[in-house]
Amino acid sequence: MSKLIAVPSRTKEILEKYGIRAKKGFGQNFLVDPVIVEKAAQMSHCEGAVIEIGPGIGSLTEQLARHSRHVTAYEIDPSLIPVLADTLQEYDNVEIIEEDFLQADIASKTKELKEKYGSVSVCANLPYYVTTPILFRIFEETDIPWITVMVQKEVGERFAAAPNTPEYGALSVESQYLFDVKKLFNVPGRSFNPSPNVDSVIVRFERKPDIPDIDIKAFFEMVRGCFKQRRKTVYNNLKEYLDDREAALQVLEKAGIEPKRRAQELTCDELLKIYEALK
Repeated sequence: MSKLIAVPSRTKEILEKYGIRAKKGFGQNFLVDPVIVEKAAQMSHCEGAVIEIGPGIGSLTEQLARHSRHVTAYEIDPSLIPVLADTLQEYDNVEIIEEDFLQADIASKTKELKEKYGSVSVCANLPYYVTTPILFRIFEETDIPWITVMVQKEVGERFAAAPNTPEYGALSVESQYLFDVKKLFNVPGRSFNPSPNVDSVIVRFERKPDIPDIDIKAFFEMVRGCFKQRRKTVYNNLKEYLDDREAALQVLEKAGIEPKRRAQELTCDELLKIYEALK
């Protein structure tokens, strides 16, 4: 068996063979740390089927193929399709789909994979520029209980942040309402070719089993309204969101929330009380 794809010398060899240069427009950075890709795969609960977004030249895909029954990888860059066919030829449990993940019918794919392999998880090194839209797209699929992704460190910290910390915001509340979020480990910029100027972090989302049955879209809209101006009180933000100062005061009183508090101090449960009082 040849050297792992993530070994720096093998990556260099593949890039040279195909004349590949990382495309900024696709947010490409190729992982060159075999320890990190193996660790990510091992911690991703990928025993059944696993979905990957942006396999690149196959560094993480290779480890997922070794740890799961089936890998479905979505690649937007057509020039990488023949490269992946070559680098992953030893693995017969990998399916590469040339498509923009954000345009794909993920619901049908998830259903098909779950029926065939029993479980579906997601594990990916996400392009920085589309991290949030991709994650929120996956969040909608309730048949995906585990999501393990490598993201820009600053963004990962926002997903996992606790109330009363500078990183805590609407993004923290929205993800933590649906998932138990855990930062697994940091990934330095030097683990990539080319090396980005920022470090990354691997974050794991474990879907909560009993989420209250509410209009999630409406709740998240309200949460964003409460965090709109971070320096303002929750009352001032809510007043603006509702365009009604009296209603804002009544809602906060009903929810048992002091109007002078800031959204940054409120837990997910307290924000849910505001939403319930609003309804």
